[in-house]
Amino acid sequence: MLVQQRTIKQPVSMSGVGLHTGSISSMTFKPAPENYGIRFRRIDLDGSPEVPADVDHVVDISRGTTIELGEARIHTVEHVMAALAGLQIDNVLIELDANEPPVGDGSAKPYVDCLLSAGFEIQNAPKDYLIIDQTVTYHNEEKKVDIVALPTDDFRITVMVDYNNPALGSQHTGMFSLEKEFISEFAPCRTFCFLHEVEVLHSRGLIRGGNLDNAVVIVDRELNESEIKRICDKLGISEAVILGSNGVVNNRQLHFPNEPARHKLLDVLGDLALIGVPLKAQILAARPGHASNIEFARMIRKLYEQKKLIRKYQHERKEGVVFDINAIKKILPHRYPFLLIDKIIDFKMDEKIVGVKNVTTNEPFFEGHFPGQPVMPGVLILEAMAQTGGILLLNGIENPEGKLVFFMSIDKAKFRKPVTPGDQLVFELTLLSRKSRICVMAGKAFVDGNLVAEAEMMASIVERKESRAQPFDGKRIPAGTASR
Repeated sequence: MLVQQRTIKQPVSMSGVGLHTGSISSMTFKPAPENYGIRFRRIDLDGSPEVPADVDHVVDISRGTTIELGEARIHTVEHVMAALAGLQIDNVLIELDANEPPVGDGSAKPYVDCLLSAGFEIQNAPKDYLIIDQTVTYHNEEKKVDIVALPTDDFRITVMVDYNNPALGSQHTGMFSLEKEFISEFAPCRTFCFLHEVEVLHSRGLIRGGNLDNAVVIVDRELNESEIKRICDKLGISEAVILGSNGVVNNRQLHFPNEPARHKLLDVLGDLALIGVPLKAQILAARPGHASNIEFARMIRKLYEQKKLIRKYQHERKEGVVFDINAIKKILPHRYPFLLIDKIIDFKMDEKIVGVKNVTTNEPFFEGHFPGQPVMPGVLILEAMAQTGGILLLNGIENPEGKLVFFMSIDKAKFRKPVTPGDQLVFELTLLSRKSRICVMAGKAFVDGNLVAEAEMMASIVERKESRAQPFDGKRIPAGTASR
């Protein structure tokens, strides 16, 4: 796999009809600088708006993958994205004068040929690989879809499809080397549909640009001549149509016996390219489709954003530690004697966090709370819980170092057991809701696996320079809270 990022050497263009919209479009691939990523630009709209090619901008997956930002929408991007991923191109600007790329023959090969003619330019910046170091699983029981990412030191995909159709049966395929297999073995594999789907897709406003030259139509039912004529008239097909003996309309030859499965792999590759970074992972996909591909891509992109956030603060990798005390000091404004957590040991972005506080006899509050029988004040347990929760709210905040988390309310606070010197407090915070800058979390504190305190907290994220409120400091004790 390549080490450095790359783009293309010169602009290159192609034209044609869009598969689903039927729009005639011209598309130009242009070189882009390091760390630019893949972006589409609609030059037919005022201001030539751009849409980043990532899952955050996917708005429709009804029969292809559609991205949108503002009024700029681009349909059916998966084959273009598959070509870019297969050729390991990191940075490129794609200009379009319509709302859908030209479909070509329904495969990724026309885009691949176009990009190969432009040549490649190696850039100075290293590729930002997302290395999968834990199993990630997606399952859809209703559609019997399973997609899994497994750790490995390169990139490979295996796909299995089963359409319960005698013309296809069960098929599987695998790609184990982008460099050796993609261009010749997978890029030429065309999109396909079943004959029974054609009228339904057309009635839904799809496949307006589809014809027998840019899609493989699989025969899945017997039709008489009048039914064939009716379908052809409805779809505007003027050429003769026969029900092929090989299971394909007009007996068109498949490029490979398992071409449908290979095209499904192409779709998976293109949809996963919307994660926004190349992967080092083994992908196993059973019965994938665009909807499941995009849901899985969202899971992986969330994992990428989490890893990127962790790398920003935690420079030294430590077993069993997400953020050590040095990283915590970069995130939180608190300092001695009010920094009350020592490390973060688990972190799932936008979901939950687990923090640890080692309670020692040297804590300054034990001197007066209580002499001869030291007990950690309940309000400080809540404060430590709140500080842990504050780290959970990092995601989605620009310049987190310039923000403060002000707690607006604490509800359902309960203290189950006293906390004394020598205890290790483990805080588990779960994000219940997040609207703009207002967040609600549920927190629990444990010692040796026993619940010692719990509460629900509402917080507001504000600029650090603001002074209309004060961080919760233990002096403003909410109703129902007692110091212990």
